[in-house]
Amino acid sequence: MTVLITGGSGSGKSAYAEKTAVSLAGQSPLYYLATMKIYDDEGRKKVHRHRDLRAGKGFTTIEQPTDLPKAVTGLSRGKGTVLLECLSNLVANEMFPGEEICSGVEVEQRVCRGICLLAQKAEHLVIVTNNVFEDGIRYEDTTCAYMEALGRVNTFAAGIADSVVEVVVGISVPVKGKLL
Repeated sequence: MTVLITGGSGSGKSAYAEKTAVSLAGQSPLYYLATMKIYDDEGRKKVHRHRDLRAGKGFTTIEQPTDLPKAVTGLSRGKGTVLLECLSNLVANEMFPGEEICSGVEVEQRVCRGICLLAQKAEHLVIVTNNVFEDGIRYEDTTCAYMEALGRVNTFAAGIADSVVEVVVGISVPVKGKLL
């Protein structure tokens, strides 16, 4: 089963995703695929908060800010549940690896291939992404290109997902399929 969970910043999507992954995993291995690169104190605080949320739940954490196929090698075939958090970080990391900017189309293809590999390898895949599309602000071209790439990756993930859930102020709202 593949589940896509979306929502705004601070909406409760991470807590819901963890609960969903733990429920799906049962007694099988449970992996947390972390995509965030830490650049500052705010990022460190966010990572520590997420680690505290996961504590004692049985997750094996795999730090994979880019190149999802590398993470697949660490998983047991056909076993386990993977929580991928999150697509918005992953797309940004792939698109802006350094001074250069990678093509949005190239990034979309690379990330979507990685999602497919994870979905094939894991028994269950829970994917978290951010809703960054509703503030009505016109951003600079590179930010717009990132948002377009993320939108297409989110659309792809929603298309292959058995269930899509939006978390709004801590409330899980089914968009596709059923709540677990």
